[in-house]
Amino acid sequence: MLRISKLTDYATVILAALAEQPERVQTATSLAEQTRIAAPTVSKLLKQLQRAKLVTSTRGLHGGYQLARPATQISAAAILDALEGPLTLTDCAAGQGHCGIEETCRVGRVWQRLNLAIRRSLYEVSLAQLAGIDSTQVRLPTLEREVKAASSVRSSS
Repeated sequence: MLRISKLTDYATVILAALAEQPERVQTATSLAEQTRIAAPTVSKLLKQLQRAKLVTSTRGLHGGYQLARPATQISAAAILDALEGPLTLTDCAAGQGHCGIEETCRVGRVWQRLNLAIRRSLYEVSLAQLAGIDSTQVRLPTLEREVKAASSVRSSS
């Protein structure tokens, strides 16, 4: 079964809360109260989202978190990549060299095609759409650019 983790679901809820008031800097405590997610979980997820460059943080008395870019420019794929790493249906969908039987496998190419179709669909849905803020189709960054960004986030973690 394909299913996102509870933490990824919570991260999306937190990002949606930030997207509703993009000009406002919000603390982890206020986000916890607003979303009804436990404060330690909110803090943990905000750190992961900051490492993935989906949110920025400001220190100090009036510090807190904001989206790093407009919600229309953050894809569902970017959120999943930040919390769970890139989606791969099978080992071979992750690329060559990840499967011991890839040289004799007859189904790998089809799984790779399916994996790419799912990723493209995830890139087409923005945080603004997930949050119910924007129902229009917005052109998100290209698949290749986001894949490179996700790779750099994983390698720096």
